[in-house]
Amino acid sequence: MVKSIDFLVYMISKGKKIEITKDLTDKLSRQKTVVFFDYTGLKVSQFQDLRSQLRDQGIDCQAAKKSLIDLSLEKANLKDGKIKDLPGQLALALGYEDEVLPAKVLYDFSKKNEDLKILTGFVNGKYLENEAILDLAKLSSKQELLAKLVGSVGSPLSGLVNVLEDNLRKLFFVLKNIESKA
Repeated sequence: MVKSIDFLVYMISKGKKIEITKDLTDKLSRQKTVVFFDYTGLKVSQFQDLRSQLRDQGIDCQAAKKSLIDLSLEKANLKDGKIKDLPGQLALALGYEDEVLPAKVLYDFSKKNEDLKILTGFVNGKYLENEAILDLAKLSSKQELLAKLVGSVGSPLSGLVNVLEDNLRKLFFVLKNIESKA
């Protein structure tokens, strides 16, 4: 029984490596956000749980050798990253819809599993260091931000409606007083 994921990642044929590189290049060229993380020390069951959580949010997760990741990044025109210098065993979380969600899911998972370490990533093609990715993870999600925006826009409008409605009530009251005196 395999106790770690390393064996699965590193014992693959050249043809399989080419296939992984092609698939990873495709995913990297379509992504809005990619977060690199070190999964050294995670048990297979923990890693599978993380993949399940990511998949439920529409986020791809893939573990690969650093050399394959570097090659895929180069082919996807994401050349700013220093992947070979990153510590540990690397995996990627790729988000296609929400720029914040991959970092947020990984950050929440890392709070419960100290072995997972968020390292770096790309957002809309721009390379971000660890601190920036962690700051991104602490932001509200895109849907939460949109809801706050709608609330902020709607608040002055409802105030305006109340003011106009109050003026109409006062006008109606004045007209009723004039009618009752006549």
